[in-house]
This record gives sequence, structure tokens and C-alpha cells, in this order.
Amino acid sequence: MPKIIVIAHNIRSAHNIGAIFRTAEGFGVSRIIISGYSPYPRTSNDTRLPHIAEKLTSQIHKTALGAENIVPFVYNNYPDFETLHQEGYTIVGLEQDKRSVLLPEYTPPAKIALLLGEEVEGLTPDLRAICDDLIEIPMKGKKESFNVSVATGIALYGLTC
Repeated sequence: MPKIIVIAHNIRSAHNIGAIFRTAEGFGVSRIIISGYSPYPRTSNDTRLPHIAEKLTSQIHKTALGAENIVPFVYNNYPDFETLHQEGYTIVGLEQDKRSVLLPEYTPPAKIALLLGEEVEGLTPDLRAICDDLIEIPMKGKKESFNVSVATGIALYGLTC
């Protein structure tokens, strides 16, 4: 089973972040990197106003149900992709793209940094360019995509099972 880090970049919804925490815990993700404008739980060196940090922590907890206290996480304004590469991680973006490989056909490397993007727009072209690989979940219905937290669960299942 690969070692996996999840990178949640510019995820708007605290409830999606909470669901990502809970799902990540269930699949044994080693840590979550939260970046951009994504909300994140309170940290020991939090610079946000206390009432804002508390409100976001409470909203995340509604879906994380304590997983935010189990899965290690860091908040960075922008992910440090260079360091992840130096640590041996393959940056794998979850996105529909011409170069995406369907999840069932993808052979996971030993160390994966799974990059998730915005709920509506997904990964920006500059983030797609940083990715070593792109994977896509095959869609059977009429909708074009899954909710980001649902897609995270599907991707983690596909990468670990």
C-alpha cells in the first residue's frame, strides 16, 4: 500500500475539509496539507482571530468527528511541491484532463501526494502542470464530477485497495 499525503488546496467548504479529514483517517493517510484559502482547524501557533479559528474548527468538526485531532496536518499558503519531490513523493492531481489516467488503470507509486483542487473549478492549469501524474474517476451518469470530499474517498479507495 502506498504512503499517502493529501493536499487540500483552495477548498472553500469547512464541511468538505472535515469530510476529507474523516476519509483520510479511514484510509490511513499520513498527513494532510491544507493550503490556499481552505479553512483549517485551530493550530498551536494560530494567527487568526480566536473567534474565527473557533468557528472554523467547530464547522470542520461537524463532519470530521474528531479525525481532525487524529490525522496530522499543516497549513501553508501554498504547498511546498519541491520538498515533497525531495522526500520521494509523486504529485498526483485528481482532475479531469487530457493527460489524466482513469483511476482503475493507474498504478500507484510508493509515495503519493494526492492534490485536490477547488470545488467548482478543480485544479488550475498551473497546478496541473506541477503534477507528475493526473488521475480521473470514471463517470457513469450525467453529472461531470463528484463532490471533492466524495471524490477524495473514491480516489483513496482506488489508490489503496
